[in-house]
Amino acid sequence: MICQHVCIKYIIPLSLSSQPLNSLKSDEAGPKQGPTFQDGQRRVDYVLTYHIQKPQSFRRKTSHFGDYRILRSLRRSLSMMRGRDTPPPKEDPEVAAHKHRLDYHEDDKRFRQTEFEDNLREMGLELEKDEGNKIPGIGFLKIHAPWNVLCREAEFMKLKMPTKKVCDVVERINLFIRKATAPLHPKVEPNRAQNMLFYPLLSCQILYDEWASYSVFYKYQPIGLIRKYFGEKIGLYFAWLGVYTQMLIPAAIVGAIVFLYGCATVDNDIPSMEICDPRNNITMCPLCDRACSYWKLKTACGTARASHLFDNPATVFFSIFMALWAAMFMEHWKRRQMRLNYIWDLTGFEEEEIDNTACLLLYVCSYFSLDYVLITLFQEKKVKLTCTDRAPAYMTGLFTMLIMVGVTFAVVFGVILYRISIKAALHMSSNPTARTNIRATVKGTAAVINLVIIIIMDEVYGALARWLTLLEVPKTDKSFEERLIIKTFVLKFANAFSPIVYLAFFRGRMVGRPGDYVYVIGSYRMEECAHAGCLMELCIQLCITMLGKQLIQNNLFEIGIPKIKKLIRRRKSDMDSQQQEDYNMTLQRHEKDHFLGPFVGLSPEYMEMIIQFGMVTLFVASFPLAPLFALLNNIIEIRLDAKKFVTEVRRPIAARAKDIGIWYNLLRGLSKVAVIVNAFVISFTSDFIPRLVYQYMYSPDGSMHGFVNHTLSYFNVSDFQPGTAPLQPMHLGYEVQICRYKDYRETPWSNTPYDLSKEFWAILACRLAFVVVFQNVVMLMSDFVDWLIPDIPKDISLQIHKEKILMVELFMKEEEGKKLLRDSHSNQSPLQPRSRPASHTPSNC
Repeated sequence: MICQHVCIKYIIPLSLSSQPLNSLKSDEAGPKQGPTFQDGQRRVDYVLTYHIQKPQSFRRKTSHFGDYRILRSLRRSLSMMRGRDTPPPKEDPEVAAHKHRLDYHEDDKRFRQTEFEDNLREMGLELEKDEGNKIPGIGFLKIHAPWNVLCREAEFMKLKMPTKKVCDVVERINLFIRKATAPLHPKVEPNRAQNMLFYPLLSCQILYDEWASYSVFYKYQPIGLIRKYFGEKIGLYFAWLGVYTQMLIPAAIVGAIVFLYGCATVDNDIPSMEICDPRNNITMCPLCDRACSYWKLKTACGTARASHLFDNPATVFFSIFMALWAAMFMEHWKRRQMRLNYIWDLTGFEEEEIDNTACLLLYVCSYFSLDYVLITLFQEKKVKLTCTDRAPAYMTGLFTMLIMVGVTFAVVFGVILYRISIKAALHMSSNPTARTNIRATVKGTAAVINLVIIIIMDEVYGALARWLTLLEVPKTDKSFEERLIIKTFVLKFANAFSPIVYLAFFRGRMVGRPGDYVYVIGSYRMEECAHAGCLMELCIQLCITMLGKQLIQNNLFEIGIPKIKKLIRRRKSDMDSQQQEDYNMTLQRHEKDHFLGPFVGLSPEYMEMIIQFGMVTLFVASFPLAPLFALLNNIIEIRLDAKKFVTEVRRPIAARAKDIGIWYNLLRGLSKVAVIVNAFVISFTSDFIPRLVYQYMYSPDGSMHGFVNHTLSYFNVSDFQPGTAPLQPMHLGYEVQICRYKDYRETPWSNTPYDLSKEFWAILACRLAFVVVFQNVVMLMSDFVDWLIPDIPKDISLQIHKEKILMVELFMKEEEGKKLLRDSHSNQSPLQPRSRPASHTPSNC
């Protein structure tokens, strides 16, 4: 079949409306019969909508306003008067060719639409057109599926139906519908057509009350009803989201306990107490050239105490816990998915891959107005693309994605320059308030700027990934979806995590030392971490990015954009509120659904949760409260998505699926990468390893006393490079000869001044050893959990085994019956009439 979606705008499953029952009062074409054809008997199952291309002369004549008609008549009369003296202008050849090309496309669309309708009729469907509706320029094609067609397709899909006590089941359904619809239709006795109509409408009302309401956030989702109403594919998404949200509860509790442990032990942390002790007269080296001056270490007391909330021994335990949690979550979902497959009769389901090459080629050619290719496409009955044909699209996609990732890194570098320049400007400011809150100002504003850029670039990357996937012309819909998901994930993942990766692993690593700093773009000096490390800044960036994406991108956009679109439509309309309400009352169900938003698929919903899962697992060592914020967001997200699916978007066509597809592989990959990332965060970003090394190798009494002085090196201010010394050397009230900076280097008076000390190499070796041990131990524990928990629940496995035994016994009885029948026929004489002895009759015949 030729691709038809280029001429059909969208499909509305009308009888399964996406609105609550209280909005369906005006949709009934006949008395209590629901949407039907003009004969009042055949029920409308689906509605296809398309644009009506009116003739050009007709478009000239039609207008909504009488004043415009008068003006056009005056202009026409003036042009006729002028036309008596001047010859008519010649039409531009390019304009004529463009009009001819447009006419060709319109004729081609009408031809494909006619062929599409003929194919539907050949399948046994009954059609009825409705082009005289109240929406100008839009036509509707009503479709009715007869009972024999439904039965035939059910057999093709191998749907299992009960073979015994059918009458009892039907009577129970009728009794349920009578009771459920009694308050709505007390005088009407439901028949078969009404049963098929009322049940979906009641399902929609139940979903609206028990699923799409924020007041039922504490209840389980009605997954079975979601699957019956929207199909298995959407049902699996909400089932997965429910399992993920449920598994976040223990992670959120443990993360909150770890955070509270940091709050309870902050007053007993010896390193932060030494930093805050005013008796420690430690003078630190300037944080920037010329503009910055010397400063006291005790001014970093607040940052040191705040860092202990997220950098304490409990974070190591929490990282191990989250790695095991990810493995438990994956195993729990596999078991839940297997149970749903059995309940929903998907154990033997194999997804059919529909060849979509012709459709995508047609779309791409139409997009670029390639008329010759269009003609060739319709002349060819088979469209087959080789690797040579796809190579240009692959190379274009690869280079474009590399360029976009480079743009993401450039944006991160631009924010780095912003932080450096703002810090220098605030140090030179005469305002004392600005000078005292330099770190907080720079961190907060830079994190907000990163958040705004991430939100904007996410929309750009989503559109770009779809365009690149269309250029590749994948062969099947499944291939198209997987390639689109991979491209979108790579771009959005790099966009969201590039600033976080920089703060975790690169900031403060390539700084240099006083007198020999590393510069970028002239006089811009690379950023240094605070004395307590970069973990606090990493926590701030992760918190703002995570909360901002959830509140703005995931929630406010989903709520606000549909509201804004409705407001714009009302502003553009010439009718007031009363006229608009009266107009809506005259519309039928499919005409109302025309104004709903289109269903764009589940990829955006999955992508939100995948990015959130990465933030919960990848850098959880720096932000133990991430699971708690994710849990709160998901509780709202489930009801928000439910309300959007039930009331805001057109009901999607139900699709069958037995798993969540490529999203499971992405989740499993993130859970594996999270172990490595957390190992490096604990080892290189936090002070966990330096503290252990000092306590067990360099501490005189085995305690943490003296750790701060051990981490500081000495610098002679006479060794500053020319033009880099502070402009105000007497800022502290006395002349500074020696200042301190955080690093493990030799003293200026040693034989090898400012070289890396042996303590540095000892700590580096311990850090690398910790990464190796942590990674292997946690991976081994995760694999053990994976092996320990079976993928299939025991009761489901036993039930499947019993069904197989019953099927084998049934086939064996059938074969024995056939064999006895053949033996009885062979024992009879050819002249004797064939009769079966009663003793040889099988019991199942």
